[in-house]
Amino acid sequence: MSALLIISILLLLLLTSTPISIALGTTVLIYLLGFSSFSIETVNIISQRLFTGLESFSIMAVPFFVLSGQFLIDGKIAARIVRFASNLVGWMPGGIAMAAVLACAFFATISGSSPATVMAIGSVMLPAMIKAGYPKRFSVGVITSAGSLGILIPPSIVMIIYSVATSESAGKMFIAGIIPGLMLAIIMMSLVFIQAKRKNFPTQPKPTAAEFWQSFRDAWSGIFMVILVIGGIYGGLFTPTEAAAVAAVYAFVAAKFFSGDLSWRQVPKTLLSAANTSAMLLYIITNAILFSFLMTSEQIPQEMSAWVVAQNLQPWMFLLMVNLALLAAGQFMEPTSIVLILAPLFLPIAKAMGIDPIHLGIIMVVNMEIGMIHPPVGLNLFVASHLAKEGLTEVSIATLPWVGVMLVYLGLITYIPALSTWLPHLLYK
Repeated sequence: MSALLIISILLLLLLTSTPISIALGTTVLIYLLGFSSFSIETVNIISQRLFTGLESFSIMAVPFFVLSGQFLIDGKIAARIVRFASNLVGWMPGGIAMAAVLACAFFATISGSSPATVMAIGSVMLPAMIKAGYPKRFSVGVITSAGSLGILIPPSIVMIIYSVATSESAGKMFIAGIIPGLMLAIIMMSLVFIQAKRKNFPTQPKPTAAEFWQSFRDAWSGIFMVILVIGGIYGGLFTPTEAAAVAAVYAFVAAKFFSGDLSWRQVPKTLLSAANTSAMLLYIITNAILFSFLMTSEQIPQEMSAWVVAQNLQPWMFLLMVNLALLAAGQFMEPTSIVLILAPLFLPIAKAMGIDPIHLGIIMVVNMEIGMIHPPVGLNLFVASHLAKEGLTEVSIATLPWVGVMLVYLGLITYIPALSTWLPHLLYK
C-alpha cells in the first residue's frame, strides 16, 4: 500500500505538469507529512539527504562530461569529426547518412549525452543530408535515432547514474557498453546502406588520399580525446570520474589552442551553458536520491523483491516485466530520474534471480535510448525538432521505424547476456 500511495502521489504531480525534479521532492514531503510519523529527526534526515546525496565521487563525472561536450561543440571539433566521418564512408551508397551514424558514434565516445550528440552532429549533418537530396523525414529519423548512441557508447552519463544508484562499478558499465554500442552503430549503418540501395540515394565522390589525410588532421584532436579518455580508463591510468575531468581540460585546450575556433569571449558563455545543464541534472539527481531514500526506508524494494521471488517467475519473465516498466516510464520521465528511481528496485530482484547487475544496467540504458526517441518527453525529439524546424509530431513519425529497430535490438540485448557481460568479465577477472 505504501508503494501504491507513493507512486500515485508522484503520478498525480506529473499529470499536473509539475517538473520531474520538483515532483520527486514534493512526493517525499507529502508522504512524510501526511502518511507517516513526522518528527524533528525526520527533518534532519531530509536536510542531510539533500546535501549528502551528491557526495559521491562518481557523480562528479556528470558536470565534467557535460563541460567537455560543450567545449567540443562550441570549438567546432564536432564539425571536424563529421567531415572525417564523411570522407571515411560518404562515398558508399547512403554514405552521408552512414557518416552521420558514424559521427554520432565518434562523438558519443567523448560526450556521454544523447541530446548533445544530436545537437553537435545534427547541426552539421542534417542540412548536408537534405542538401544532398536525402528525404527530410529519413534524414531527421537517422540523426535523432543515431544520437541515442550518446548514452550507450562509453563514457555515458546514464551509466554513471546507474553506478551511483546501485553502487556498481562505472568502469565495468563503460566496458559493458562497448560491444552493444558498436553493434547498434553497425546495425544502423547497415540498414541505411540497404535503404540507400533500394531507393538509390545519392553518394559523394570518393575523396582523394590528400583530402582524406587533411580531414583526419583536422579531426585528430577529437579522435585523440577518444583514445585519451577510453584508453586511460581501461589502461588503469585514471578512474571514470578522473577521466571526465581530464576530458574537460583536454576539450578546452583542443578547442582553444588546437582548432582555434573557441575565442576567449566564448568561454564564459560555454561555461554558463554547461553549468545550466549540470545544475538541472544534479537537481534531478538530488531529489531522485531523496525519493529513493523514502522507498528504501519504507522497505518497498525488499518487499517487492520478496513478492516477485515468491511468484516463481522465470528470469526471462522478470526481464520482460522490467522492459515493459522501463518503456512505460520513458513515456513521461527522463532517463536520469528513471534510473535513480527504478534501478534500486530492480537490482535486488535481479540478484535474487541470478541476473548479472551489469547486464541489468545495459538493459536499462538501451531502454533509456528508446525513451529518448519517442514522445511525449523524448529529449532527442525536442533537439531534432529545433534543428529541423519541424513539429514534434513530424519528428516522431520520422523516428518511428527506428523505434521498431531499437525494440528488436533491445530483445537481443535482453536475452543474450554475453553481449553485455563477456567483455567486463574478461577484463575484470
